[in-house]
Amino acid sequence: MSLFNLIPDKHDVLQDQNAPVEKNSFRHWLYVTIFQNSTFAGKVFDIALIILILTNVILLMLESVETVARSYAGVFHMLDYVFMVLFTIEYILRLYCVRSAKMYAKSFYGIIDLLAILPSYLEFAFPAWHMLMIVRSFRLLRIFRIFRMVRFLDESRYMIFALLRSFNKIMVFLIFILLLTIFLGSLMYVLEYKHNPGFHSIPQSIYWAIVTITTVGYGDVAPVTALGKIIASFIMILGYAIIAVPTGIMSASLVSKYRDADNDDRICSNCNNRNHAADALYCKKCGHELNDKIE
Repeated sequence: MSLFNLIPDKHDVLQDQNAPVEKNSFRHWLYVTIFQNSTFAGKVFDIALIILILTNVILLMLESVETVARSYAGVFHMLDYVFMVLFTIEYILRLYCVRSAKMYAKSFYGIIDLLAILPSYLEFAFPAWHMLMIVRSFRLLRIFRIFRMVRFLDESRYMIFALLRSFNKIMVFLIFILLLTIFLGSLMYVLEYKHNPGFHSIPQSIYWAIVTITTVGYGDVAPVTALGKIIASFIMILGYAIIAVPTGIMSASLVSKYRDADNDDRICSNCNNRNHAADALYCKKCGHELNDKIE
């Protein structure tokens, strides 16, 4: 399954292609109610679902507060089962009313829906996984469909595609930074370990280098030698430059994506490929010379 299939777009929101073919049936009514908000029942269902998700997320947060959890342990336990049953029934109904349950289960929202109920069942075997039910907050992404904010989904797709396009460059940069922190951490260990118990090992020194180069600066470990302070100052200044690099890569890719999107009507007469840059002379897919815009 391609990663691109997991990126929601406006077609996931406005018109699910898995709608059942039989009209005027209970299955079709159920589909319209659950997946669309063009009817009164659909709007009520969507609003009720959002309220349920918000309530569940808020209760999970309150349950992490020790004093509240002790006082209302029984209430929280009962409500966990209620939400588990409700969300399970809803997921089964979604699979039932679409034309292809397999296709929906593999879609972006289908995976989110499944992940929303899995922790409730895994909790029986792994009690510590209880708080993973907070993943249900991702189901609030459906608010874009309920309030018809489809344009925001288009913007999110631009950002995701830009990130994927620049992924290789960012990975090369991150590998270089990883090697740099290993070298600098080892260097600080050599300089500091005799005078500073904070640099008692190379892994501890690498941890310090990562904290310093990312400009986090916890302050739990600090150099004490003059040469160590000089190198630490260099790493701090280097950290600001390092932060700008992936930002620049991502920004350049995003600008390029927007530019390509603005020229979506440039069509190759040979292979009908779209989405060429404004200054492109040849098709990026087949290499055929691009002519003027084709209506």
